[in-house]
Amino acid sequence: MKTIEVEELEHLQADSIQLIDVRSAEEVARGAIPGAVNMPGSGFDQDFDKEAAKLDRDRPVYLICHSGRKSAEIGEDLEEKGFDVINVKGGYRAWLCMNLERQQARITEEERTIRRKEIERSIIKKYRKSIWRGFTKGVTRYKLIEEGDKIAVCISGGKDSMLMAKLFQEIQRHGKFHFDLVFLCMNPGYNEENWKIIENNADILGIPLTVFHSDIFDIVADVDKNPCYLCARMRRGFLYAHAKELGCNKIALGHHFDDVIETILMGMLYSGKVETMMPKLHSQNFEGMELIRPMYMIKEEDIKSWRDYNDLHFIQCACRFTEHCATCGGTQPSKREEMKKLIAEFRKTSDVIDTNIFNSVQNINLQTVIGYHKGDWSYNFLDDYNDK
Repeated sequence: MKTIEVEELEHLQADSIQLIDVRSAEEVARGAIPGAVNMPGSGFDQDFDKEAAKLDRDRPVYLICHSGRKSAEIGEDLEEKGFDVINVKGGYRAWLCMNLERQQARITEEERTIRRKEIERSIIKKYRKSIWRGFTKGVTRYKLIEEGDKIAVCISGGKDSMLMAKLFQEIQRHGKFHFDLVFLCMNPGYNEENWKIIENNADILGIPLTVFHSDIFDIVADVDKNPCYLCARMRRGFLYAHAKELGCNKIALGHHFDDVIETILMGMLYSGKVETMMPKLHSQNFEGMELIRPMYMIKEEDIKSWRDYNDLHFIQCACRFTEHCATCGGTQPSKREEMKKLIAEFRKTSDVIDTNIFNSVQNINLQTVIGYHKGDWSYNFLDDYNDK
């Protein structure tokens, strides 16, 4: 099958080709190549012949996905059906990287400053209730920031961590006491396009990255069982270690309200236990270090709204091994993706269910549960049933 560099698309006659984007409709809604027609890969997986029948056999079919992998798979099957297929190398990720670099090259320093201030103003003005108050409420309620802290704000490159960085800048600028920030970004082996997107977005937002490199992706490349779990644990360990070397006493992660309630549901449905993602934790391996989650009370839909309002484009998933996962155009949904869909259905039914899930783990009546435990200690209601 033939391939084409993303830059070459600009030299093609739009009416002489079929540019087909096989990412999900949700992904395409956040950004797509102009002129591309969305035909989600899930449709080809469910009924290939039906989807193929929608294409014109007289014009070449140019396929694009997140990274170029899913589109290549579909392209091979279309070739077998007699279509003239060209796969777009690097996919939408490469196109986004190219366009961000071009925008940054064209814009003047004055224009860059104006845009940055508009983005910052949107946090305090337009999103004051949904984002800014959620952030400050979480910080205050759970005592996440204290006088004299030096916090490593961990930047992954996605919408959540980038917004968190801006929120920290704002609260530092307008806060009542002094604390220091380091915007810590680890490159564990990102694809070149992903890394350029992270750098360009940091430049747009005015986030001064402190970067270090690791070989985590290479280490987990050959792990068959739970590679994502191992990668996450290793990345957190590296972040703790480098933050401590820089004199930090806390690391901040960008988990939000939806991450919390998804975790609660996953624990109940797949592990048979009631637990949650805590707003802060003492590190067990790095003495004197804490993990904090200042986005704890901010809903993901509001983060997405802020991103789209400011015409920002972040990476969805930077891992180079997950191009086949559901969020990157593949067909293997994760348990967390299942929870996202379940919560979306709940929200159609009621506007308080998500908040009730969140509140359920901080409003537990111990007299109405069969048992509970803390560390090695456990309790069963039968232990003192006859004493009551």
